[in-house]
Amino acid sequence: MFTGIVKAVGQIAAKDVSQGEGRLQIDTADLDISNVKLGDSIAVCGCCLTVVELTATGFAADVSRETLELTILGGLEAGSAVNLEPALTLQEPLGGHLVTGHIDGIGEVVSVAENAQSIALQVRVPEPLARYVAKKGSICIDGISLTVNDVDGAVAHLTIVPHTREQTIIAKYVSGTRVNIEVDIIARYLERFSQYT
Repeated sequence: MFTGIVKAVGQIAAKDVSQGEGRLQIDTADLDISNVKLGDSIAVCGCCLTVVELTATGFAADVSRETLELTILGGLEAGSAVNLEPALTLQEPLGGHLVTGHIDGIGEVVSVAENAQSIALQVRVPEPLARYVAKKGSICIDGISLTVNDVDGAVAHLTIVPHTREQTIIAKYVSGTRVNIEVDIIARYLERFSQYT
């Protein structure tokens, strides 16, 4: 479980894909992983990955065929910047919202515009996920917990404050950038519950 509060921006140090599956080596940059053990989870652009090796500069994780096909990780190459967040512990405040690290789909940046010191960001979510995106609700984009300002069909309107712009990969977004989308877990469970009431 994660909060969607990105702790550092790292990068893909190496990517090895064979027969549809692969291993990523992640350079964690400023992320303190001194307490990370084999088997722990770290969100990489919102994808929950299991640490299978600790390296001098970060960690390695195996990625399945499904992860490579259904998230942006399949399209990233060595040198790509990635948002990083270690798993939530009970000692940490829940600063964002509950995030599982299980990506629901790939969205696309529609527009990026300056708005005073912030960024006005519009992201199109896959049509089947649009019903889970609500005005003033939460959405996780590339592992970042964001508040939805408004929704226009399948397009979420978001405001990115300066701190988020500086601490994540959002500053690199342009129109057409593909992003990982995780909708609010509460919305998914409410829908499921309503099918049986």
